[in-house]
Amino acid sequence: MAEAGKFLPFEFERLDDAEKIERAQAFYQRLKQRRSVRDFSSEPVPRAVIEACLRTAGSAPSGANMQPWHFCVVESAAIKREIRLAAEAEEREFYQRRASEEWLDALEPLGTDAEKPFLETAPYLIVIFLKKFSEGAEGEQRKNYYTAESVGIATGLLLAALHTAGVATLTHTPSPMKFLNSILKRPASERPYMIVVAGLPAEGAEVPAIDKMPLEEIAEFL
Repeated sequence: MAEAGKFLPFEFERLDDAEKIERAQAFYQRLKQRRSVRDFSSEPVPRAVIEACLRTAGSAPSGANMQPWHFCVVESAAIKREIRLAAEAEEREFYQRRASEEWLDALEPLGTDAEKPFLETAPYLIVIFLKKFSEGAEGEQRKNYYTAESVGIATGLLLAALHTAGVATLTHTPSPMKFLNSILKRPASERPYMIVVAGLPAEGAEVPAIDKMPLEEIAEFL
């Protein structure tokens, strides 16, 4: 946390226009290859990779610099099994009762269903919690601000960092997710935000044949 009223010189790398464009385009070319993988290998990934990517996520901007996130990295086979069973129970309710026909039609091209074996197969489940409150210097409870925006940015940085490091990912959001508080022993004041499944794709893994909208459909310059 920054000390009140204290500022430091901003170290910033100034690039010429050609270098800016080159770096921006190279980053796009790299990131556009990221896909949501559902067939994972059990092959291990060094913990140092995950730690470095979490540090990247933790560098995200946040409302009043409250950093309202907590990352639970699950490696234990027993805990992954427990999470899978609980998630699949919620997913069966979703597919059989909760989801509208319109929602199910939207999911159909992706080939998803209530079975989530990747929750056990992948070497890491990174469970992201949104913290509504933080603890002050004297142990008092302090409200966090812009929590959804802040945690969303941190999650995006985490996904980009993992992909850049050669780790495949899947964002998984069973609904509701409060079972994660119980399994991972997190306080009720924290809201499960997302499970990021991380590892290497299984041999022969496939992904849906989908496209991203072109720039002119997602952005405009005014």
